[in-house]
This record gives sequence, C-alpha cells and structure tokens, in this order.
Amino acid sequence: MRPPPKAMTIAGSDSGGGAGIQADLKTFSALGVYGASAITGITAQNTVGVQGVEPVPEAMIAAQITSVLQDIPMDAIKIGMLGSPGIVGAVADALADYAGPIVLDPVMVAKSGDPLLAEDAIAALTHRLLPRATVLTPNLPEAARLLGCEPARALDEAEDQGRRLLSLGPRAVLMKGGHAEGAVCTDLLVGPEGVRRFESPRLDTKNTHGTGCSMSSAIAAELAKGQSLGDAVHRAHQWLHAAIAAADTLAVGQGHGPVHHFHEVWT
Repeated sequence: MRPPPKAMTIAGSDSGGGAGIQADLKTFSALGVYGASAITGITAQNTVGVQGVEPVPEAMIAAQITSVLQDIPMDAIKIGMLGSPGIVGAVADALADYAGPIVLDPVMVAKSGDPLLAEDAIAALTHRLLPRATVLTPNLPEAARLLGCEPARALDEAEDQGRRLLSLGPRAVLMKGGHAEGAVCTDLLVGPEGVRRFESPRLDTKNTHGTGCSMSSAIAAELAKGQSLGDAVHRAHQWLHAAIAAADTLAVGQGHGPVHHFHEVWT
C-alpha cells in the first residue's frame, strides 16, 4: 500500500476545535493526507468568541518546524495564524530551505471579530512570507487590510485587489468570496496566466467557523497529492461547500459552529 501524502500546518490552536490547527488536521485527514503541525499560539476559544490568546515563544515555533522537516519530508505546508512580527520572522527563517508548495492564509480576525494579527505584523508578513507563497488565500476584509484599502464590494474590485496582491510576490492569490453578498459565493484565483472563477450557491447557516482555515488546508492537501493549483482549488472549493452544507447537523456550540470536516465519512 502506497503511503499517504504528508502536509504540515503552522498555525494557532483553537480550543473549541473548529478552526486553527484542529481544523487543519481534520481537513488533512478527511482528504487522505497525513498531517503534522507547528503551533504558533494557544487560544481560549469557543463558538461564541476568543477569550484569550497566548503566543508560543518564537524559538519553540522554529524548533517545531525544524524538528518535523528534519525527519518527515513534507509535500505541502499551510501557514495560518502568526500573530506578531517576531513569529512571522521565525517561521520564514525556519522555512528558508523548504522548496515545496506553501499555502499562506493571512489569519487576521476570528469569526467572532476578535483580532488575531497585530498591526505591526502586516509589514513583516508582506515582506517575509508573501513572496514565498504558492498561493495567498485572503478573504475580502483580509485582502483589504493587506492593501490598506476598503474591502471589495464587486467581483471586478476583488479581481483588481487580487492582482495588486499578486504584485507583492505570491505565485497566485485566491480571493475568497465568503464575506461578499449575493446568492452565489465566488472565489477568484488570480495568477500570472489570468483569473479563474469557482462558484457555489451561498448557504444560509451561521455555522461557518473555520471556513478559511479549512479551505487553505484543503488546498494544501490537494497540492500535497500532486494536483495542479487550479485543480486543488476546485476540489477544495467543492469539498468546503459540502462541509458547510452539512455543518448544521453537528449542532456544536451556541455561536458560530464549525463546518463538518468529515461529511464524506460520517454524518
């Protein structure tokens, strides 16, 4: 039997299990990929909000990454919550010799609205990690914050912002449409060769906690399998839509519940 592909997530821990490291590892497993992790921060968090955030020391973050990469060849890496300029630098340095695909999810604000990235970390993220990314996966508010402008309100504005982000160094930018309005949710994959759309009907549910983490992890999982970026995004988009559609069956928490990562396995 052929061993499964392997991917690592570098992100924060969500004690409620719906986002962060927990969502990433669930996504990897659901899609048939072995998952490793490096934890950048610990949150006291549930479906209602974030009650506390404690960063992991930078040296320990770097040690986790180095330890994994020295022993286990990674087919893809997903980067999520980083929190501070020092952590951004520690991650960038630890990945200096890694040549595989990197999915960078610029986690800035939790679903509850709680901030997860310090203002002074944006410049570090832009200069140290955006040029390393195979694909950058911001939602509309995150894209606007990276660019210092207002969130896009139409697809042409989202495409323009995607192109501006592309000029900062990533090989491609996925402008996620979950925060937009309208009956259809459209993600735009902006790359040097053009723009590709991925569309799904917008679903009426409050249980969307961890969608950004899960989407970026699903892309990383498919890249780890050897898929092209376009095919990886297509599969991830379809998988996440089904995970959101099944989210209400979990009935987790009193606020924004998680998506159903294992909707293809159990209900």
